[in-house]
Amino acid sequence: MSEECFVAEYIVTNNRSSIVAATARVETTGATPTNRLLATVVAAGYQANLSNEQDRTNVGDTAGGLRVAIIGSGSAAFAAAIRAADAGAQVTLFEGGDVIGGTCVNVGCVPSKIMIRAAHIAHLQTHHAFDGIAPNQPSIDRGALVRQQQARVEELRQAKYQDVLENYPGIHLIRGWARFADPHTLTVTRPDGSENSFAADRILIASGARPAIPDIPGLRDTPYWTSTEALVAEEIPKRLAVIGGSVVALELAQAFLRLGSEVTILARSTLLSKEDPEIGKALAGIFEEEGARVLRHSVPDAIAHDGKAFILTTRHGEIRADRLLVATGRQPNTERLALDKAGVDIGGNGTIAIDNRMRTSVEHIFAAGDCTDQPQFVYVAAAAATRAAVNMTGGDAVLDLTTMPAVVFTDPQVATVGLSEDQVRAQGIEAESRTLPLEHVPRALANFDTRGFIKLVAARDGGPILGCQVLAAEGGEIIQTAALAIRNRMTIQELADQLFPYLTMVEGLKLCAQTFTRDVKQLSCCAG
Repeated sequence: MSEECFVAEYIVTNNRSSIVAATARVETTGATPTNRLLATVVAAGYQANLSNEQDRTNVGDTAGGLRVAIIGSGSAAFAAAIRAADAGAQVTLFEGGDVIGGTCVNVGCVPSKIMIRAAHIAHLQTHHAFDGIAPNQPSIDRGALVRQQQARVEELRQAKYQDVLENYPGIHLIRGWARFADPHTLTVTRPDGSENSFAADRILIASGARPAIPDIPGLRDTPYWTSTEALVAEEIPKRLAVIGGSVVALELAQAFLRLGSEVTILARSTLLSKEDPEIGKALAGIFEEEGARVLRHSVPDAIAHDGKAFILTTRHGEIRADRLLVATGRQPNTERLALDKAGVDIGGNGTIAIDNRMRTSVEHIFAAGDCTDQPQFVYVAAAAATRAAVNMTGGDAVLDLTTMPAVVFTDPQVATVGLSEDQVRAQGIEAESRTLPLEHVPRALANFDTRGFIKLVAARDGGPILGCQVLAAEGGEIIQTAALAIRNRMTIQELADQLFPYLTMVEGLKLCAQTFTRDVKQLSCCAG
């Protein structure tokens, strides 16, 4: 620690009284970050700014002394904060909600996957293909499941977010809603209603998103659920209606179905309409086999609640349900940021447009995560934010999403990477594809579960693999191998020649590749 003193002057005014502005002189050791001093003064209810600010537009190649402000405290925010702090920046996070951690750990990835896994265990007790094991109707204590789920959520929030704050002296958290006063200044509204200003050299917007509610007559006057309420509900409704046909709708619909609800799904078009059509078609059949009612191309004309049940008016007739889950996508949390005062451009749906360096329309303002026009996956958010931090602290990093894998945690899982057959055609690329039903994958046969398929798309004449679509019980574990193959521009033949362990589901990729040149039904086991 340096023995020299750091001297800074602050202009300090109290927001909760009529004290006249005064100047305070603060002396600390040289190891004390400036943003810690600023944040401490702000936390006490005062405004604070360096009286001899450096030129923000000429920071140079090092991040020492660089002040980085981050709006949000989720995965993107923390990924950026850690990387920026490691580079020497003084980082301040602003969070207006009750808890830190954002969507994934609190109301998204973590609790949903716990619920899905619990529902899967319950389903296996009554639905499996093995002779000699008698089916067992499980007793479901939804309250106990929720308590266990939320305990793990709190544990991860503490370990991955709160503990990080305590272990990184270069990162500070301020509670309050932040909005732009000008391109370099944030106004922060504290929980007690007081307001403070905070100046920064670089700003990252990582404000996330929330469930979008469709404009259906009567819906907003009913006690509907979004995924947030559904995940912590301590009841298993006898009848559950789900509006939506995409990721969240299908994951939670199947979970409640397997926990004992009678489920009706109403999808605006088809299930997973942005994916290969064969995926949605096959998944709908699987859901219906499990007992769900799947209504495609169906949106309620009106919704009401009579005090006991929901009444959905549809072209299929009246549908009654004890609970209604609305899962029709998410909308960015940008409307209260006053982005116009910073000059940041937004799209018609409120998303922030960014380039591949995560820069907005304003050079020193960056954005990452679900508030942007990038795919809404937590690993994309974290990767984007990390690169944003590199760029904010003098580096140059880009984010390439061409081999971004995606997984939908239904059972079987949907996993995709690269281009679908339709996307290849739309780009005018000469390509070919093969689809391998799982009945030709030895591990699927050994599991007595051959639901689904593996599909590969490749350029003609021995060109590189362009895409992969998987519907399989272990789809999420298969797809990363395909992503690496595409990333390294492997051809179908090169993939077919690789060694894959037997018996594994990922061996299906090799077998699918072999179908481009031979009939795998004529091969013996482990045929190389």
